[in-house]
Amino acid sequence: MDGTVIIPYRSFIFVFMDKNLRYPLITGKSRIAGKGAFAGQPIAARKKLGNMGGEIISYKEAQKRVKKQPGNVLFMVEFDNEDIALDASINSNALRYINHSCDPNTYMRRAYRKVEFYTLRPVRKGEELTCDYGETHHDGKLPCRCGAGNCRGFI
Repeated sequence: MDGTVIIPYRSFIFVFMDKNLRYPLITGKSRIAGKGAFAGQPIAARKKLGNMGGEIISYKEAQKRVKKQPGNVLFMVEFDNEDIALDASINSNALRYINHSCDPNTYMRRAYRKVEFYTLRPVRKGEELTCDYGETHHDGKLPCRCGAGNCRGFI
């Protein structure tokens, strides 16, 4: 679930957003990889989208959980200079589905035990949200499928 609940009632549609999100986001099939997060409305540049949902755990616990993940699908974000990680597979929201791009429209900030996302430029309604993951546990060996003109080829 992406954190947004839509309830139709007569001719009205009520949208309840996740408390960690500042804008409505929609999840759906991504042209990059699997599922993606998409803007539910136009969003201006330099706006905070929200905090990624999840559970803060120790780095040691994160390593244990990663080994148990079926198909090596990861929804973990590690924090620099701290022995903790955010497990976004628990209490998640739509931000967990932001895919990598070498030409992103958002950036991720990890601070104060939170993972925050901000827009880099104006984002159109329906546009897929992307982030440059930077260094990952893939060590530059996972082929990148972002399709950007400046694609580095690997994550």
